[in-house]
Amino acid sequence: MAAVVNAADARRAMGNALRRELRFLRGSPADLALITVFPLLLLAILAWLLASAVIRELPIAVVDLDRSAASRSLLRHLDASPNLSVALQPDTLEDAWSAVRSLHVYAVVLVPDGMARDQEKLGTGTVFGYYNASYLTAGQGSARDIAEAVAAFNRRATQEQVALRSGPAIVRAPPVAVHASILFNAPRSFERFLLGILFPAILSLVACLAMTGALGREVRDGSLVAWLSDSGHPAAALVGKLVPYIAIFAFHGVMGLAYLAQAGAGGIDGSAWMLVAGQCLLYAACAGIALLFVGATRDMGTSLSLVGLYVGTAMAFSAATFPVVDAPVFTRAWSALLPLTAYIQLQAEQAYAGVPPAESLWPMVRLLLFCLVPGGIGAWLLAHRTIEEPVPGP
Repeated sequence: MAAVVNAADARRAMGNALRRELRFLRGSPADLALITVFPLLLLAILAWLLASAVIRELPIAVVDLDRSAASRSLLRHLDASPNLSVALQPDTLEDAWSAVRSLHVYAVVLVPDGMARDQEKLGTGTVFGYYNASYLTAGQGSARDIAEAVAAFNRRATQEQVALRSGPAIVRAPPVAVHASILFNAPRSFERFLLGILFPAILSLVACLAMTGALGREVRDGSLVAWLSDSGHPAAALVGKLVPYIAIFAFHGVMGLAYLAQAGAGGIDGSAWMLVAGQCLLYAACAGIALLFVGATRDMGTSLSLVGLYVGTAMAFSAATFPVVDAPVFTRAWSALLPLTAYIQLQAEQAYAGVPPAESLWPMVRLLLFCLVPGGIGAWLLAHRTIEEPVPGP
């Protein structure tokens, strides 16, 4: 009977805290906009910026010092690539460097004098490619497409030479050929890749800041002790206070997933329900982090700063953009201590790779641990403070 009464009291404390927080949000348009309009506006801007999905027509410069039929054919192959555009044909390499520095082009192809002659006499000629690694995505993309265009030129030139020397009948396919297939992102869509990382990264940062601010506000205003004491069940009251934020940000996250699934990004190849559950756990983990920092620091400004430092690095250390397999111990440890890392793994497995749901349980368990361990410690610290400090008098 006592357990039933305690459970009922806990539900009552949770419900009272939930209604109390909703009343505050209704009376504070700025705080309400922070968790409703602002995140959706950020997602819409990101979706608009990456709507083209695939980089096309990257401008490059070609310095043709050979000026032969072969070099002109190579230039046509480069310009015919859908991802490249021969924007400039400067006379010297120095002029090409100026174009790179001014960001008019992202790569330079140098066809040296005598390339066609070496090709005829020695069987091979040399072409030099340079790309701007300061802009890694555009630079490496242009370098990759330049290599593909040169490879296509080589195949055609080789077939023509063999046909001229030995007759068309001798031309046949090479004995070994590589057939490479792209898995899980066949169009090489930046929309699918980047938005899948940016959406949860930004939402988790804003969610952590919003929930830290909601808890820190009680500390700043001196209302924490009285509120938790009056609730009768501090842990349940803390959960009730944070439930609206978890629900709202989980809704934003699911809307982001729906956009990725329906806006030409390839759909969901695995369990959509597991992804929805992962979204809920991700923002519950954010609530646990907020509880931990506010409970440990008992200061709104300090906890907000620590949350910004901790969650703000999540995207860089999530192993989504750069692998951490062979990274230093600190990098691997920091990556493992971020809830976004677990969610990104879950999303990659379920949204893109179509992994059986049973094999994606470990990321879910990790997210649940982020909810329980930091959240439990933070709730205990805040509740312990309520027990230690007297309730302020009238």
